[in-house]
Amino acid sequence: MSLESIKYQRGTLEILDQLLLPLQTRYVKVQGVEDGWKVINKMQVRGAPAIAIVGCLSLAIELEKDNCIDKKVMRQEIEGKLNYLVSARPTAVNIKLAAEDLINLANTLSADENVSPSDFKERFISSIEGMLAKDINDNKAIGSFGRDAILKNLDGDGQVRILTHCNTGSLATAGYGTALGVIRALNEVKRLEHVYCTETRPYNQGARLTAYELVHEKIPSTLIVDSMVSALMHLRKITAVVVGADRVAGNGDTANKIGTYQIAIVAKHHGVPFYVAAPLTSIDLALTSGDKIKIEERPDREMTHIGEHRIAAQGINCWNPAFDVTPASLITGIITENGVFAPDRLKESILI
Repeated sequence: MSLESIKYQRGTLEILDQLLLPLQTRYVKVQGVEDGWKVINKMQVRGAPAIAIVGCLSLAIELEKDNCIDKKVMRQEIEGKLNYLVSARPTAVNIKLAAEDLINLANTLSADENVSPSDFKERFISSIEGMLAKDINDNKAIGSFGRDAILKNLDGDGQVRILTHCNTGSLATAGYGTALGVIRALNEVKRLEHVYCTETRPYNQGARLTAYELVHEKIPSTLIVDSMVSALMHLRKITAVVVGADRVAGNGDTANKIGTYQIAIVAKHHGVPFYVAAPLTSIDLALTSGDKIKIEERPDREMTHIGEHRIAAQGINCWNPAFDVTPASLITGIITENGVFAPDRLKESILI
């Protein structure tokens, strides 16, 4: 059974505090948009799909409590609060696209004279609630398409070894996962020999979160430090690399957790297929290339400390970008809920 990182019922929202994993399992109540912004910004919830879902659900929680009977006022408040939520983590595109869709919905409902204020609220909240089920279904489709793409290049019923980076499972989505969903799908048909996950410094999402999920689900796996990837590919036959994405530009350039770019270079050198697993909500066709993706920079403390313990010399300068951009030329295929597409054919994935 996969982990439940988001607990929601109409009027109540809790998220699993990922800063405390794997040592503590504690849920945090989100009682409105301000709480939603904080848990996203502090990375108590993370992963592009989960950020979008939690951000929008925090608005649903607040709207459920709101007794406003003026549709125009509700529409204005919705737009302002969604734009505020987008500012919590600027690189991931999912919440930006979700906000745009919801603002359009609010505009439509506000302009329709046949929609009462109570109808407005109900239809708006229901639309947000639908994001949870859709994300799980999309992830399962991504898992199936990714599994089939990897297996079609194998002879017979051989086993596969997969390398993944950062965390892309139930803790980063509504459930099942994107890249980790592909790994789950391979394991379900008994074709997965082993998974290697990187520690993913400086925030250690691989060591803390991916390893936690893999152990929880008894998937055969080994943790490696980030600097071991070249040695791993040289000494042990890796079938494919599968990673997630926070934003994919129209030309296929992909922003993902820092360290992804260098893994793609190493995979290219060793002839290992490199796949990006991402829902269509992570694809931003409005951006012509990855150079235009805004890269979030995180606090120095994430590099200089582990918990309360300082590990870096006092006075050293730090550069801490949270993401890097992998050029499309290094990507074998982008796995979406509509299929697997070459980076230069991404527009076809949207049109299906």
